[in-house]
Amino acid sequence: MSFIEWSVNMSVIIIGLSILIIFSRLVIGPTIEDRIVALDLLSANAIAFIAVYSIQKNTTTFLDVGIIVALLAFLGTVAFAFYLGRRGKQ
Repeated sequence: MSFIEWSVNMSVIIIGLSILIIFSRLVIGPTIEDRIVALDLLSANAIAFIAVYSIQKNTTTFLDVGIIVALLAFLGTVAFAFYLGRRGKQ
């Protein structure tokens, strides 16, 4: 087993554990702001998982999916921020 294979396998394990911890924060989070940050962090970990999977399979076709997920995550975060900003003014 080469160093790249070992590091990819360890990355999958670490990202998986991180997703579990973030998902628990998404469910438990006491405020809506905590849940929004957890959702944004979950999308960042999904992008990292897509990148590691792309390295593992030795292909670049999945990187386009990662770019789309990043764009949707950014737009979702902006929409949530706009919603929270409007909610505070009323």
